[in-house]
Amino acid sequence: MSEFDQNQVENGAELMEQAMKSVQEVKVGDVVKGEVLALEDKQVIVGIEGAGVEGVVPLKELTADPNETLSDLVKVGDVLELVVISSIGKDKENGSYLLSKRRLDAKKVWVEIEKSFEDGQIVEGKVVSVVKGGLVVDLGVRGFVPASMVESRFVSDFSGYVGKTLRFKIVEIEPSENRLILSHKAVVEAERNAKKAEVLSNIHEGDVLEGKVARLTDFGAFVDLGGVDGLVHVSEIAHYHVSKPADVLKVGETVSVKVLSVNPEQERISLSIKATQDGPWDHIEEKAPVDAVLTGTVKRLTTFGAFVELFPGVEGLVHISQISHQHIATPHEVLHEGEEVQVKVLEVKPEERRIALSIKALVDKPAAEKEEKAAEDDYELPEESTGFSLGDILGDQLKDQDEE
Repeated sequence: MSEFDQNQVENGAELMEQAMKSVQEVKVGDVVKGEVLALEDKQVIVGIEGAGVEGVVPLKELTADPNETLSDLVKVGDVLELVVISSIGKDKENGSYLLSKRRLDAKKVWVEIEKSFEDGQIVEGKVVSVVKGGLVVDLGVRGFVPASMVESRFVSDFSGYVGKTLRFKIVEIEPSENRLILSHKAVVEAERNAKKAEVLSNIHEGDVLEGKVARLTDFGAFVDLGGVDGLVHVSEIAHYHVSKPADVLKVGETVSVKVLSVNPEQERISLSIKATQDGPWDHIEEKAPVDAVLTGTVKRLTTFGAFVELFPGVEGLVHISQISHQHIATPHEVLHEGEEVQVKVLEVKPEERRIALSIKALVDKPAAEKEEKAAEDDYELPEESTGFSLGDILGDQLKDQDEE
């Protein structure tokens, strides 16, 4: 071998040695860069930069979302930052390695989540699946929402939450155990309380507002005023008597209410529906003018007459003398409570809340009574009646003459 050839061999060996030294040794736990070479069924083939070997990244090591596909996440030529999980080839120089992007991202995410937890910040995540006992959420790491922490109300079916991005409060965190417990309920309640405080601060006694009937109970109706409920007691629903709120109101119905009182500390608001409406006696002279014929219901019977309801909250009196053309001892002889009758308005006194009514004014007089009345009309009475008989008067005059 010539001296030239010997130099070439030595130079080649030196270059080879330098090349070998420059090749990165891949070890488990190393963070490496891999160029995407191909997309296979459920994995990505990458070339590890500086190592001259290939690695495999399974789909589950790219994302925690089972609904994602490879083509949605990467394409050929992308360079990914990865962590080496294990070696899956016998030939270390040319063998393959199992790599993960998700685990490397998770390390970074855990740091961010821990900071959010310490600062009391709210985090956002996408619900990826429903499991027994709650929801699985992807925040870059797997989070779990117990069923009792999903909403402030009972939810029977959680399937509608899959795919939704929600806001959560971190309840518990332990990165070493990959444990992350979240609560959406806490966020909902905090937002509701903040809205309540804002609404309460803007509501004052005497305000007239619009709201929706949220709930009905035996003692009243709860009306939603836009984030806070107020109570309309059953006695404040109408000017007339209401037995049950459900008799006159429906859930979801829009109503006008007047604020009677506000207690911000106890978050209590007392409301009235009837205070926004005309009273039953307002404009009564227009609704029940004198000589008007109306239909009403007998509400009460007394010894001196019958009270007839003309409008809700408005009753008029039919005196016993105005019930029938015939003599009756008590109203019970011809009327019954709950009976519907026609009446004529005789007199209206709004300031005293009194209406005089007549039933007999709408009924023809019996024939015998008409004849008796006619006879009375034919008989000429003295211009003035003294209240004494003729015998009484003449007797007094004769007595005076005898005395003379």
